[in-house]
Amino acid sequence: SFLSHSKQTLIVLTLHLYPAEAAVTCPARDPELEIWNPGHNKENRVEIRSGRKLLLSSSATVHSIHITEGGKLVIRDDVQPIILRTRHILIENDGELHIGSELCPYQGNVVIILYGRADDGSQPNPYFGQKYLGVSKGGTLEIHGKKKLSWTFLNKTLHPGGMEEGGYYFERSWGHRGIIVHVIDPKTGAVVHSDRFDTYRAKEESVRLAQYLGRVANGMILSVAVNDEGSRNLDDLARKAMTKLGSKHFLHLGFRHPWSFITIKGNPSSSVEDHIEYQGHRGSAVAKVFKLFKAENGEHFNVSSTSEWVQDVEWTEWFEKPDKARSKDMEKLSDFKAAHPDKICRQPIDIQAMTLDGVNLTTEVFYKSGHDYQFLCHGKDQTGEGCRNYRVRFLCGKSVKPKLTVTIDTNVNSTILNLADDVSSWKPGDRLVVASTDYSMYQAEEFQVLPCRTCRPTQVKVAGKATYLHVGEVVDGVDMRAEVGLLSRNVVVMGEMEQQCYEYSSKLCSFFDFDTFGGHIKIGLHFKATHIEGLELKYMGQQTMGHYPIHFHMAGDVDEKGGYNPPTYVKDTSIHNTFSRCVTVHGSNGLLVKDVVGYDALGHCFFTEDGPEERNTFDHCLGLLVKPSTLLPSDRDSRMCKLITEGAYPGYIPKPRQDCSAVSTFWIANPHNNLINCAAAGSEETGFWFVLHHVPTGPSAGMYSPGYSEHVPMGKFSNNRAHSNYRAGMIIDNGVKTTPASAKDKRPILTLISGRYSPHKDADPLKPREPAIIERFIAYKNQDHGAWLRGGDVWLDNCQFADNGIGLTLASGGTFPHDDGSKQEIKNSLFVGESGNLGTETIDNEIWGPGGLDHRGRTLPIGP
Repeated sequence: SFLSHSKQTLIVLTLHLYPAEAAVTCPARDPELEIWNPGHNKENRVEIRSGRKLLLSSSATVHSIHITEGGKLVIRDDVQPIILRTRHILIENDGELHIGSELCPYQGNVVIILYGRADDGSQPNPYFGQKYLGVSKGGTLEIHGKKKLSWTFLNKTLHPGGMEEGGYYFERSWGHRGIIVHVIDPKTGAVVHSDRFDTYRAKEESVRLAQYLGRVANGMILSVAVNDEGSRNLDDLARKAMTKLGSKHFLHLGFRHPWSFITIKGNPSSSVEDHIEYQGHRGSAVAKVFKLFKAENGEHFNVSSTSEWVQDVEWTEWFEKPDKARSKDMEKLSDFKAAHPDKICRQPIDIQAMTLDGVNLTTEVFYKSGHDYQFLCHGKDQTGEGCRNYRVRFLCGKSVKPKLTVTIDTNVNSTILNLADDVSSWKPGDRLVVASTDYSMYQAEEFQVLPCRTCRPTQVKVAGKATYLHVGEVVDGVDMRAEVGLLSRNVVVMGEMEQQCYEYSSKLCSFFDFDTFGGHIKIGLHFKATHIEGLELKYMGQQTMGHYPIHFHMAGDVDEKGGYNPPTYVKDTSIHNTFSRCVTVHGSNGLLVKDVVGYDALGHCFFTEDGPEERNTFDHCLGLLVKPSTLLPSDRDSRMCKLITEGAYPGYIPKPRQDCSAVSTFWIANPHNNLINCAAAGSEETGFWFVLHHVPTGPSAGMYSPGYSEHVPMGKFSNNRAHSNYRAGMIIDNGVKTTPASAKDKRPILTLISGRYSPHKDADPLKPREPAIIERFIAYKNQDHGAWLRGGDVWLDNCQFADNGIGLTLASGGTFPHDDGSKQEIKNSLFVGESGNLGTETIDNEIWGPGGLDHRGRTLPIGP
């Protein structure tokens, strides 16, 4: 080879970044910038114009900032954190605002706080309103925060309150009888040895136990407990050995007594112990101890031991009132036992009753001599003369079984999250959200990242423990891994909020008990350039039309087609605790929305508004905890739908489930948009909803001919997932009413109406059909439907459905033949009725019951 026959020469290339080049790459290094420290003055109306270029170098409070006529404001990046408070920032007419750049991301910490009340008397801008960062004609907005992973998946299941990486878990029941000993290294918290001594079966085991304890070195941690029975052949030698270690109850250990003990060998005063007598084959009994230790590396670990007799319980079947029941005031348990022999236990733990129509009743239980039960029903159709027209079931206890649990939690008050991607960009102090993997979206949980010297690149340590189960694996062939999103960023734009709700729009405080007048970012027609990445938005949006966290308003084509190079984008952005949507695309086309997390939002989260919005791409976006809002009928829940009648004709009687109740994580008003790698992980109603505007609405009126959106081909829909939604994971159906209310149709404009989708080439029904392809879609734990798809030529390929109330409905066009020759198709797909994802049982969970082939307890899509 060349290297083996010639001399090797090392050539070092050194790249020198000259000031002019540095200024282009890093805006804050521009030598033409003038240091600006305006101080704190709420009356200071700042005008940056006539080519003036300012470098904000310290925190400031001003009334407002207007950047125009070639003015430029740059945020300095090599100083302490900067907090800028202002009522609004307006950028127009060749004005520019820069926070970092694409090649030189901002590394410091900056917070822009938009302040002010709706009713404080300030004059709103006729286009932008109040409390805004606005980009108008000729304006440039460049925000580029640190590069951080936006979101990923759990790669290992997170159990409620349980231990994670580095812990120890030991559990036994029948077949592991006797005294169980664990020897634990105090330097590391690791179990170095364990053994079982069957002191029920033989005295030799008692001798072996005493000898074993004697060999354990002083300073080691001992965890000792009984499982099942350990007293029958327990002799004095073993009893005294345990007493010497610090036990006070082992001398008196009796038949089947639960007992747990933790100590440091050689230090009896360190001992913790619990002991209780056996309560019989129908009585639970628990002896539980725990102790906190500090390891050699300074980290704490917790040792816990639980010895118990556990009573499992189960509900009987539902029974109707016996014909022979003659009680005038209360029902007797003896009547039910006589009518259903051997089906009801002697002493039920609980009683539930409901009407034959399925309405829950309250039962008041009375005792007679401690045994004979009577109960009284309370309900709207029940009288004081006893229960009528009802059925009842009883909670019965099974025989107890033994259980021993020993845990060593090396992450005290913290948890290790195992993740699918490299998360080394997530740093201590960052906040995360872990999505629900059950039916309720409210099982999403927030965590704060902690320092972790031992974590791998795919792990983070977070403060606290999970309250709910969050699945981190493929279950029965369906990928149910919880999404984990980053909420915090080093560049923040936020609204300054009041402590409580106040009325700035009709009836707001009837629906919300908090201030909803947040800040907003709005980009209008003919802006010069807008690129947003690495940004955190919180307390943004308002319960008024047109004021959303990020809003492209009637901006037309914002990609190369509109002359924007590089094309406009919103990337790597966290939007949370918003008061009106997440990202709104209104009358704008070609926008890239990528790696955006939208969490805890009021109203449709990722929202296309009027119908003509096309060629927009939502790539790898995550939305979760999407709640109702007052703005549009489709945003509203049933109560809002009934109480908000503005825009309706007098005499209008709302039908909430038909007219409203459609709030969605992704609300797509034109099918010709792309959704790729996105997750709709929890909405009050629906994950993805493709809704049809027969004609464009609002300021977009007249932009296309009637019927265009019903026939336009669907953009790319691939590798998306939806779970923890109430109505459906995905819907293709319905339109919106595009005419104002009238005597003929009293419903307000934009109320949901019927609509049928039949895609054709060029949106022309006379040209060949062009099927909508839905590929690699996952829908699980949606309470009503995994997907409801109406219309012709909708084809599904390689999809997964599990644990949905109804997996998939392919609905017809409603008339036949609506689109002659069209078809619906699904292939290469998996349907699972009830998976191994059982969910989390909680005290007040009314939708927990038996299911699956093994009839184990699990969350159910709809309660009794």
